[in-house]
Amino acid sequence: MLRRRACSERERPDDEGAAALEFILVGVILLVPLVYLIVALGAVQGQTLGAESGARHIARAVATAPDAATAAARAEAILASVVDEYGLAADAVEVAVTCTPAGSACPASGATLHVTVATRVTLPLVPPILGLDHIASIPVEAAAVQKVSRFWGAQ
Repeated sequence: MLRRRACSERERPDDEGAAALEFILVGVILLVPLVYLIVALGAVQGQTLGAESGARHIARAVATAPDAATAAARAEAILASVVDEYGLAADAVEVAVTCTPAGSACPASGATLHVTVATRVTLPLVPPILGLDHIASIPVEAAAVQKVSRFWGAQ
């Protein structure tokens, strides 16, 4: 038969104040990744809006330009404005302009203009050591389609 003896006050461990410390520790451990996730998603969303805005405005400007030289100048001005406004990395932004039907000069009257803007979003707080900033980046791409007028380029 086993006998239980009562613990005296000296033998009990002192747990006073441990719950508050554990709550703070677990709260910080859970809060830091959550805040980082919110900041990272905000950066990705901002860059996505910039790419989408650039594609849409470039397509519209090229489709409404009177000639190819004006279209190229407008596209460059809009791209510079979007890069500046949305904080895109100017060297990481790629713009592709294609037309359908294929085989004709782009842009051409009556063609459908496809503009694609692609960039990479570097995650915040990633150091540029050993190329980590390039590895920890997210590709973002946006496309816009605009119909070019039948009278485009006519004098």
